[in-house]
Amino acid sequence: MHAEFKRVKFRSQTRSLAKLGLLLFTFGCATATPSKPQETTAQERSAPAPTEQSNSAVIPQASVSSLDALQRGELPVTPDSSPLKEIYFDFDRSDLSADARETLQTNAVWLKSKPSDRMEIEGHCDERGTTEYNLALGAKRAQAALDYLVTLGIAPMRISTISYGNELPVCREHAENCWQKNRRDRFVMKTSQTN
Repeated sequence: MHAEFKRVKFRSQTRSLAKLGLLLFTFGCATATPSKPQETTAQERSAPAPTEQSNSAVIPQASVSSLDALQRGELPVTPDSSPLKEIYFDFDRSDLSADARETLQTNAVWLKSKPSDRMEIEGHCDERGTTEYNLALGAKRAQAALDYLVTLGIAPMRISTISYGNELPVCREHAENCWQKNRRDRFVMKTSQTN
């Protein structure tokens, strides 16, 4: 592993731990489990975020992190109009499927057109497994995407990673079709003025 990869990985892990600490501090250590599945989750996922409409026009597509979205009362969903698409994983896996590689190739083309921008890859998991295990799995998923983007010519210093484990789901139902939506990497653009 090159020294630059090690530095990027260390910075990513440090930022992941700092953001996780902020998440735990902000929302407390206990996560409330809904007493019954939310019936409107699928509708909420397909509908644009109802809050902050005026601010959404100012913020570029895919530039709001999942944590920021949660703090604003929105679902951590990438808009369909975003140029950077999410990738999905099989249960308990961090290897890239053929579909994920194809999506990453498309994402890389767009990233090459924005050479001054940086990106953060968020690793997410479904609710099964311990918090620690899911944080590690989310980190592996984000790292897999980073490694592949680097092979496609994206400079590693433009990319950081963070794992949210199972803490910021887009779907809260307790079923496989919902869990599939939560096993993902999400790509958040950071403009050249921000870290």
